[in-house]
Amino acid sequence: MATDTPDMSDSKMKVQDVNAGVATDLPSDVDEKKLMRKLDGHIIPLVMLLYTFSFLDRVNIGNARLYKMEADLGLVGNQFQIAVSIFFVTYLFFEVPSNLVLKPLTPSRYIAFIAFGWGVIAMCTGFVHSYGALIAVRLILGVVEAGLFPGLNVYLTFFYTKKELALRVGYLFVSAAIAGALGGLLAYGIGQMDGVAGYSGWRWIFIIEGLPSIVLGVVSLFLLPNDIDHAYFLTPEEKKLATARHLRHYGFTESGQKFSKSDMMAAFKDWKVWMFCIGQFGVDTLLYGYSTFLPTIIRGLGQWTTAEIQLLTIPCYFVGAATYMGIAFLSDHKQMRGVFCLPNNSPRYGKRTTANGMQLTSGNAAGIMSSFIYPSTDGPRYIVGNAVSLSLVGMSACIYGFMWFWFARANKKREDGPLKSIHENLTEDELAELGDESPRFKYTI
Repeated sequence: MATDTPDMSDSKMKVQDVNAGVATDLPSDVDEKKLMRKLDGHIIPLVMLLYTFSFLDRVNIGNARLYKMEADLGLVGNQFQIAVSIFFVTYLFFEVPSNLVLKPLTPSRYIAFIAFGWGVIAMCTGFVHSYGALIAVRLILGVVEAGLFPGLNVYLTFFYTKKELALRVGYLFVSAAIAGALGGLLAYGIGQMDGVAGYSGWRWIFIIEGLPSIVLGVVSLFLLPNDIDHAYFLTPEEKKLATARHLRHYGFTESGQKFSKSDMMAAFKDWKVWMFCIGQFGVDTLLYGYSTFLPTIIRGLGQWTTAEIQLLTIPCYFVGAATYMGIAFLSDHKQMRGVFCLPNNSPRYGKRTTANGMQLTSGNAAGIMSSFIYPSTDGPRYIVGNAVSLSLVGMSACIYGFMWFWFARANKKREDGPLKSIHENLTEDELAELGDESPRFKYTI
């Protein structure tokens, strides 16, 4: 069944999936590169801004800690760590459900509601006066923010093919790094407002940094398209091309892009999804430990003022942003996911959405643990925290390496081997409906 791969850069050609032999006539008068520039120009900036301020409002508690937050609220022992980790409890419970309602509620309305809601709640953090109030606000913040990152991951699949996603999802991780650097810079400036209107500097950090999210929520309602058909910036011919591009890839059938309970359950039953869940837990342990406690770690390395500590966080995140961008670019350029980042191997919407939510839920569970592995008493070397983080990252690297090997081996078997008996009597359309379980499907590695 293998065929030669056509030149995808020529939008006038009839594209054909290398595995399935499914061909689609593309509009002859549309420049695909121009289409990509339009998609990137209208979708990516807003998506990046949303995740930048989401991540900022999530981890700015680490910056606020340096401005007498613990003393003002009377926090003792590990109460600060509990306040950090409690956010992830509700965050975990609502990630998968949030992904499942993304389409029914429409992305523009749901994401706008999320952004507006977390902005208001983040501002409320600046007005708490007790440990109990802080815990309550963090719990509610977890509920509201839970749907954003997994939702944006799924949302991008509405516009980009699996061969283009790594770079675009990479923009989200760049946004996280930008949020870290911006958080330090903003905290440095806002911290100078200590005493203004009788509020401590840490209160102003929460109040001011929550405002952009509220504005973004309103903007998203009007500028964020729900899908290709609602992309106001595309012409009818460009919409046809944007839709047809997905048919280059095996398994993107019409029914496969609708949610179904069987597809959802297929994600829970797939051992490969669970392997990536475990791997995500490992890498996110480092992500959340680093992003939340970096100011605390830097404070223990020398005799610096609070302002200097905030500024010293910026170079760390700058290197992180450059690394994210480089890896995402190489992953798309080389079309190698296993080496650089996680693959997208679920063509059916229900399974893809559920698997995405499961993976990110598992990863964010690491946020609960990472909140307790960097206690101030372990400074300045934080041996336990660093050892745990590096060990789990090493475990994740081994898992991803194994999955890369397994996917490559499975592709070779599907290419060389005969059909199994359960597949012999199925038509090509019926095989395509099997998604990644079809013997014609080729995993992206």
